[in-house]
Amino acid sequence: MKKNYLAFTLLAIVALTLSACGPTTVNQAAPEVARNLSVSGLGVVYLTPDIAYINVGVNTQRENAAEAVKVNKEQTTAVIQAIKDFGVDAKDIRTTNFSIWSNPQYDEFGQVKGTNYAVDNTVNVTIRDLDKLGDLLDAAIQAGANSIYSIQFDVEDKTEANKQARVLAVENAKTQALELAGAAGVELVEIQSISYFESSPVPYFEGKGGGGGADVANAAVPIQPGQLAISVSVNMVYGIK
Repeated sequence: MKKNYLAFTLLAIVALTLSACGPTTVNQAAPEVARNLSVSGLGVVYLTPDIAYINVGVNTQRENAAEAVKVNKEQTTAVIQAIKDFGVDAKDIRTTNFSIWSNPQYDEFGQVKGTNYAVDNTVNVTIRDLDKLGDLLDAAIQAGANSIYSIQFDVEDKTEANKQARVLAVENAKTQALELAGAAGVELVEIQSISYFESSPVPYFEGKGGGGGADVANAAVPIQPGQLAISVSVNMVYGIK
């Protein structure tokens, strides 16, 4: 009898212990579901470029490698001097490529009949006076440049433009949030998160350029910088009720 009583007591203690360690989710309220409204706003500011970057180079080919380098050096020196004569500072002229390679020559039967050697010397030029850009390119060509490419227009200081674009993007996002909340019959609460992305300036084209009746042969190289578009996108998340 004593043994039966002791066993019953131990079973009761174990049962109470397991009950105390078990889940206590009974009568607990379910977590409240978050109600959010997410919107994206865009702000764009248009600017007129005030600076340009362009690659100007000299390509020379000769039957002798040493002669190709010599001729290329003379032409490149003349091109750089012509660029400096237009007021471009030495710090705004930077060599970006110098290369030499063999260039086999073939006859009509596809057989190698000789070898030329090609030399490339390219400088990247920063031009801060865009009014002189066309004349500068003309002068570089006359001095011996035969490779001009990759002209890029930019705005040197974009600080204020970026600020304006951010403000416009936020205002655009707020407007959308209010319109959507009104259409959905909900009320905006606090802003829960904000993120944004600033893009690099891209060319903006509008309308068509016109031509004139000037003597094209004697005119400067026609260069149109156009406009640049700076854009900022903003993502905002509102709580709603």
